[in-house]
Amino acid sequence: MPPFDTPVLLLALAAFLAYLLGAVPFGIVMARLFGLGDLRKIGSGNIGATNVLRTGNKLAAALTLVLDAGKGGIAVLLARALLAEDAAQIAGLAAFLGHLFPVYLGFRGGKGVATFLGTLLALAWPVGLAACGSWLAVALALRYSSLAALVAAASAPVWALALGRAETAVLTLCLAVLIYIRHAANIRRLFAGTEPRIGKRG
Repeated sequence: MPPFDTPVLLLALAAFLAYLLGAVPFGIVMARLFGLGDLRKIGSGNIGATNVLRTGNKLAAALTLVLDAGKGGIAVLLARALLAEDAAQIAGLAAFLGHLFPVYLGFRGGKGVATFLGTLLALAWPVGLAACGSWLAVALALRYSSLAALVAAASAPVWALALGRAETAVLTLCLAVLIYIRHAANIRRLFAGTEPRIGKRG
């Protein structure tokens, strides 16, 4: 991350507002709007787009994906426009943490994949596109959303360095570590061969 050029109080404010934005549980909102029930009692219980897709409602899942990605991206872009690049990176991290630990849900949130990718696209779009491409390639080939997320997260810091965006590499690595921590149960199921594939209900 670059040296801080923005006053600490403004960085703190940017982080706080970005956290509140990131904490909005769009998966639960979409599930309720579409009459799908409490998403936390469906499938894996996760609040993200993959679990919304398990309800069979592709539109609700697509909207969740876009909105979860968008809240990370919007937090970054607003902080960059109103303050500076250091604030953008702080806001990206805060929005991501908001999704993982949302105050609105007792700090029990999602796994952050869409918000991770949306944040990367706004921070450094070549890195974001490369990470999205990594996710898509694995998802299409193997049909495991969790494995696709793990590959995308692991590759993102490498893409940042390879594409000359070293200023985002440290933040990207931090987000990737959090992705792996949140996917601990998925990793165990992948090794056990019990991880559900994309689109599988229940």
